Amino acid sequence: MANNFVNKKVDLTTTDLTILYTVPAYKTSVVKSILVSEDAGSGTTITVTLVNSSGTIFSLFKTKSIASNATTELLTQPLVMEESEVLKVQAADANELHVIASILEIQPREVVT
Repeated sequence: MANNFVNKKVDLTTTDLTILYTVPAYKTSVVKSILVSEDAGSGTTITVTLVNSSGTIFSLFKTKSIASNATTELLTQPLVMEESEVLKVQAADANELHVIASILEIQPREVVT
């Protein structure tokens, strides 16, 4: 199978921890971009975490400020994620943030013997 570019989007309408992306089975993913847009005109913060297959939580951004009516790129370098890892986001305030992740899903090569 071929590699695929995908994007995942979420409108954070609550302050609950929300799944943005889960790496599919038998794939590795490279997150190229995480854009966060604040559309309420008040400014807020976002929390971004990565949860691995054993349930361990890693904070990528504990409380990243997002300015009023601004769009912020969170990544300065690509983020490599492994099979079953989950990228989650959480807004400090509801109905203020949109998040878009641009991702390359890499299909492992088949071994021919």
